[in-house]
Amino acid sequence: MYEVNRIGVLTSGGDAPGMNAAIRAVVRMSIFHGLQVTGIKRGYLGLLKKEFVKFSLGSVADIIHRGGTILRTARCEEFKTEDGQRQAIKNLQEEGIDALVVIGGEGSLRGALALANYGIPVVGIPATIDNDLAGTELSIGFDTAVNNVVDAINKIRDTATSHERVFIIEVMGRKSGQIALYAGLAGGAESILLPEIEVDMNEVIFKLERGINRGKLHSIIIVAEGAASALEVGDDIRKRTGLETRITILGHLQRGGTPTAMDRMLASRMGAKAVELLLQGANRKMVGIAAGELLALDLEDVLSREKVLDRSIWELAAVLAI
Repeated sequence: MYEVNRIGVLTSGGDAPGMNAAIRAVVRMSIFHGLQVTGIKRGYLGLLKKEFVKFSLGSVADIIHRGGTILRTARCEEFKTEDGQRQAIKNLQEEGIDALVVIGGEGSLRGALALANYGIPVVGIPATIDNDLAGTELSIGFDTAVNNVVDAINKIRDTATSHERVFIIEVMGRKSGQIALYAGLAGGAESILLPEIEVDMNEVIFKLERGINRGKLHSIIIVAEGAASALEVGDDIRKRTGLETRITILGHLQRGGTPTAMDRMLASRMGAKAVELLLQGANRKMVGIAAGELLALDLEDVLSREKVLDRSIWELAAVLAI
């Protein structure tokens, strides 16, 4: 066991709506328990450059509703080296930081595990719109990203109907099809192309022609960026059917904006749980959630596995699109 007096918190990797709510929860839960809190700006890059800031209760006022991260985030190749990691540990020790909360996605949590291997207690909080971490049903930012995509689908559908066109919408997610899957079902897409399931353009064409034959005025196809290029899908459809197609690549629009109530709740719960785990002597853990219950997951185990896509959701979307 070790005594925790000062907790450090950083955000790293891609920003995700709800990160600020998680920071707020870490800071206020720590202060509630009589701990000091140090924020580390710009992730691991800021850790190497000693960009430390002391947090108070007022430091995190009026941030729960804000997207992005008040601590900022940055990439840092130097931190991936052994020398960089040793320097990071040295900087933490000199600042008097006893334990660390890392808020971010897979790359950020791998950095957290590296620091834990040098002896500093670390708890990770999954915050990535990709929702691609094993062991947890949800990661912070995913719900907001899905809602942003569904909102875009709703707007595009109006134009698609008016002009009787096929719209192909490309969404983010790296190698994960989670955003495309959930937004595709919620947005009533005719086809959803995912990296986890082999793309069958013959099936996509069949669905389009079936819809036209029954009088449909438009079609929406969702493409996960890790599955295919929306531009190539659109060209293929146009060449094989003669249908007029339009491409929309949503890009970073999905990452921004006010986090949803669900993401604020999730971030608040996970942030508080991370502090509680450190006070209980936990290390090398990630906070997860399943069936509404928070979990303390082994960080190394989480990073050694791939998240399994729920194929039944994809199958349901296909049935409802007939």
